[in-house]
Amino acid sequence: MTAVRRRTHPRALGALLLAAGIALSGCQSGGAPPATRQSPPPDANGPGATAAGRSAPRPLVELPGLGPRTRGQVPDGARQALVVTGEGRDENKGSAVLYERDAQGGPWRPGPSWPVHNALHGWTDEHYRDDLRSPTGVFGLTGAGGLLSDPGTKLTYDESPAFTADGTGALGEPLAGSFDYVIAIDYNRKPGTTPLDRARPLGEDRGGGIWLHVDHEGPTQGCVSLTEDAMKALLRRVDPAKQPVVVMGDAASLAR
Repeated sequence: MTAVRRRTHPRALGALLLAAGIALSGCQSGGAPPATRQSPPPDANGPGATAAGRSAPRPLVELPGLGPRTRGQVPDGARQALVVTGEGRDENKGSAVLYERDAQGGPWRPGPSWPVHNALHGWTDEHYRDDLRSPTGVFGLTGAGGLLSDPGTKLTYDESPAFTADGTGALGEPLAGSFDYVIAIDYNRKPGTTPLDRARPLGEDRGGGIWLHVDHEGPTQGCVSLTEDAMKALLRRVDPAKQPVVVMGDAASLAR
């Protein structure tokens, strides 16, 4: 699907800037998993070895580290899954791996592992506004945007000055650049809309504005942050035709 770039209308800019300040509330304080547990790679001298002596990752029948409850939330048709695993229930660091498969029911191929930050106080199964925890669960990835121009994504992309981030995070680190690139996590939002959309189907008290965004070297208020290079790589690879999802939470929660 061809990426669509929306431009914010000048008369709506003031409203969007205000909305962004609220919508970004889940992100501005500043998020896979201590490396997601995977099957060990094949022997470098075995049948799967490459010419350089290194083995390509073996496809996985199931997404690793997920228990039956979490696995059951992954849509059957999903062919891309970003698994974000936190180091602990009350921890704000972890790692993320993008898994892909060619067809429903097919084996998953693991991609590279990236370090991430999540919310300051860790994770929760029932997220509320200002609790400084990231919501656990399985959520769609259906909208993107940022302060900078589209790096080449197939998602609908909203380039807008409303993605400007300022101030400092929980560790005193500058937030500038945090929203240069974002992908909206479909937690308490209308799927397929700009990340700036203010709709909150579960109610305002359940928070919102939970995004994947550029890491500012500190914990977030609810989002998951990755390096700028990782964000650009995700934007270029995530394909709405593959029903992409993010599977996120601390390792113990994901294993249930």
